[in-house]
Amino acid sequence: MSAYRAPLNDIRFALYDVLGAEALFARLGYADATRDILDAVLEEAARFSETVLAPLNSVGDEIGSTYDQATQAVTTPPGFKAAYEQFIEGGWTGLTASPDFGGQGLPHVMGVPLNEMVNAANLAWGNFPLLSHGAVEALKQHGEPWQQEVFLKPLVEGRWTGTMCLTEPHCGTDLGLLKTRAEPNADGSYAITGTKIFITAGEHDLTDNIVHLVLAKLPDAPAGAKGISLFVTPKFKVDRDGKVGERNALHCGSIEHKMGIKGSVTCVMNFDGAQGYLVGQPHKGLQAMFTMMNTARLGVGLQGIALSERAYQNALRYARERLQTRALSGPKFPDKPADPIIVHPDVRRMLLTVKSLVEGSRLLALHAGTLIDVASHSPDPAERERADTLVSFLTPISKACQTEWGIENTYHALQCFGGHGYIHEHGMEQLARDARITTLYEGTTGIQALDLMGRKTASTQAAGLKIFLAEIEAFLRAHEGNAAIAEFIAPLREKTSEWATLTRDILQRASQDPEEIGAASHDYLFYSGYVTLAYWWARSVATAESSSHSEAFKQSKRETARFYFARILPRTLAHAAVIGSGASPLMAMAAERFGE
Repeated sequence: MSAYRAPLNDIRFALYDVLGAEALFARLGYADATRDILDAVLEEAARFSETVLAPLNSVGDEIGSTYDQATQAVTTPPGFKAAYEQFIEGGWTGLTASPDFGGQGLPHVMGVPLNEMVNAANLAWGNFPLLSHGAVEALKQHGEPWQQEVFLKPLVEGRWTGTMCLTEPHCGTDLGLLKTRAEPNADGSYAITGTKIFITAGEHDLTDNIVHLVLAKLPDAPAGAKGISLFVTPKFKVDRDGKVGERNALHCGSIEHKMGIKGSVTCVMNFDGAQGYLVGQPHKGLQAMFTMMNTARLGVGLQGIALSERAYQNALRYARERLQTRALSGPKFPDKPADPIIVHPDVRRMLLTVKSLVEGSRLLALHAGTLIDVASHSPDPAERERADTLVSFLTPISKACQTEWGIENTYHALQCFGGHGYIHEHGMEQLARDARITTLYEGTTGIQALDLMGRKTASTQAAGLKIFLAEIEAFLRAHEGNAAIAEFIAPLREKTSEWATLTRDILQRASQDPEEIGAASHDYLFYSGYVTLAYWWARSVATAESSSHSEAFKQSKRETARFYFARILPRTLAHAAVIGSGASPLMAMAAERFGE
């Protein structure tokens, strides 16, 4: 089966060296976030992921979670519950949560490497605590004081888990169509009635209670998305004093039989007049839910990195061990009957593609994490606003690109094994199957592309892009005389200039034809992602050159960056060409002619 070892060296390099986390944490007032404490957190997270979660990865896939129709109960795979108990005993659920609610108060970004390691070790298991953090954020920002007091502490402690109940059988993206209703009760609560589908961890045996955040419509709700409200609806009733009562009128109707993440539970949830409490203002539920959704989207982006990292480690090991034919230029290991396949150009192409996308994406994800810390803790209101605008812009790039690259990377890693990758024995096919869901849940790639092009660019006059391009330009100016990265300066400057031009062109065309936004969105998303990683690779090389890391480490960064700029960044040429073609090639054909 596939193995996993946490990439602590690269995580530390990205966090401390490239992003300067220690100085940032001190500036933001995180007094307890010292290097000793942070390193201890990383090392213990690695130990837990490698020794507790990773051995359960194949168990979850082979046995899966099971549903008892008679009792409507869900049983998780063997070992999952014991692992979760260790997880909460270690305080991991509250690592970055506020001490006001029982958390440890470490910087938000420290949850990024933790979640990467957990998901690489066991993605299906990692889905159980995944949405609790988003539920905490939604209640912290939008809940009433009594709701925060009653629900946040158990969620932070991990005694309860959270869910996000949006999708219904007839509506996914278009939540304005939802039919779930909330009728007022005399005691100020609401009776929630409706069916939700694809609910991750909607029912399980890991915790005593499950807190569902449910979108529903009040009797006087206006039509469409503007009529949606949010309700906190626990599995077991909870009163305003925190007393847990009888089972609420909700249950799991079934669980889905899926392509991958079989240890994770994906539920159909039926609410039959369940008691819930309004979160935030009536008809403003979508705004509150987006708080949770954006947190989840960044978390799912990490899943793409995590699966790619694990796939890369196993493909690299196999490529070093597997002997097949000789190198085209002659034997590289003449003492062996054949050379290991890592000498062959095509195998190197696949390995370097994965390596360059993983290490670049890790910086993108960690950068987003630091922006969340700045947005919440900076003493400067203007800096907080800039950070919030930028992380909002980067979120769809992070979620969509990192998960699409996760599919590509697990494919490449499996391909390195040849036919052996297709069979169960090596565990590569599980990684490929598990990766497939990541581009679908928490908003498909197409939805992320529309979010980036529409809400985050057109609707804001490209505010986030302008902030990011200014950051890149400041870096370029600071290193114009740096011979160590001279080869990357000109192509990066050219791409950032083109990025701005493409954006202006799309928005100008869209002023005449709104379809231009949708027609350009997919390619604009990936163009943005590739240029973003080019920036992080240039910064990586610049940082490595002036660091105390070994010469081998520095050379690895240089050579991977060269590969990225030569072999991956040119993908932007195709994306730019497609963007330039406009909407007409997509929209000209009438719907009925698709079947001709």
